[in-house]
Amino acid sequence: MRLRFLGIYPNTPDDGSPTIWLDEDTGDLVIQSYKADLATLEQCREVGSVPGHSTDVPAHETVIRLPANMLQFIPGPSSEVSVGNTSS
Repeated sequence: MRLRFLGIYPNTPDDGSPTIWLDEDTGDLVIQSYKADLATLEQCREVGSVPGHSTDVPAHETVIRLPANMLQFIPGPSSEVSVGNTSS
């Protein structure tokens, strides 16, 4: 895995800060951010996604809350990041 640093929460303290990296081998984003609180998890369950799909979060996944000002670091569709398996 070859990670490339993309960005960190602006004006961040020395630790515990949302950060985004790009896995240059797969094109996946690796994100460190805030864990979603129980109210957010409940809203995710209520809203759901596609019909027939479980609304529970499996043990090998988690829900994070990414601050809006971190979106600037996420590569757009016109970037040169389309490598690897996109069906993660």
